[in-house]
Amino acid sequence: MSDPGLIDTAREFNRFYTNFLGVLNRAYLDTEFTLTDARVLFEICSRKGVSAGALARDLQLDPAYLSRILKRFRADDLIETKADPGDLRSQIITVTTKGQSQFEELGRRANAQIAERFDTLVDGEPESVVSAMAAIRALLDPEAAPPPLVIRAHRPGDIGWIVQSQGKAYTEEYGWDMRFEGLVAEVAGKFLANFDPSMEYCWIAERGGINIGSILLTNGGDGVAKLRLLYVDKAARGLGLGKMLVNECIRFAKARQYRQITLWTNDVLHAARGIYVKAGFRVVSEERHQMFGPEENGQTWVLDL
Repeated sequence: MSDPGLIDTAREFNRFYTNFLGVLNRAYLDTEFTLTDARVLFEICSRKGVSAGALARDLQLDPAYLSRILKRFRADDLIETKADPGDLRSQIITVTTKGQSQFEELGRRANAQIAERFDTLVDGEPESVVSAMAAIRALLDPEAAPPPLVIRAHRPGDIGWIVQSQGKAYTEEYGWDMRFEGLVAEVAGKFLANFDPSMEYCWIAERGGINIGSILLTNGGDGVAKLRLLYVDKAARGLGLGKMLVNECIRFAKARQYRQITLWTNDVLHAARGIYVKAGFRVVSEERHQMFGPEENGQTWVLDL
């Protein structure tokens, strides 16, 4: 039996969130639609043709209730129907030009509603909200397809995220002290201060609008590029993201005609070292140090291009 306190808290959150979205209002998003109306229209527009039976099943709606909604949509010229060639007892529902326009207007209003709420939060808080939503979805609906993985160039705020995320992660996982965060801040700060887009790059990996990985390539001079600050968030491990980020660095370095890539790491970072080995890097020097508290074995790796 689940903890009654947890159940009460979940129900309290449900009450808060339904009020937050205004789903109990008769006029959803200040329109003539209810939330159910809007969801039905969304599904019809998204699927580019769907039967009433499929809608009722997937949205868990009473068929008679759905029939009344669809009848109203037809009267308002939002949808049209045609015979289903695969089942003569069924009809395929598609959206009209007017229905598509109404669907897009609902989307704009929904986006504006969320944006208005997010604008009241401080930097980083919208990302925390979306991350919590993703965690809820993953735990309660494990069969749901995850958002697509996107690898992009850095934007304002991303370098600060790199410093924060790596400082926190390495402290928690390896017991390194704040001097490591200071080193990350120094490397990241120099990258921004001296950034040469023709020879340098920062890749940010994100999923569902949340940053989950990063890597930098900087110009070390004399035809040597430096691979810096490879990071993959715990939530993204096992996806092959680290390999993808390192390959992006190698591809970029070759295109810019660097002759070599060098990097510095610690042998305790087994996953990263495995990626470097598979990419063709080799260790050229090692040294013991206590730069971040615990004694570690630092390593310099190179890849000849």
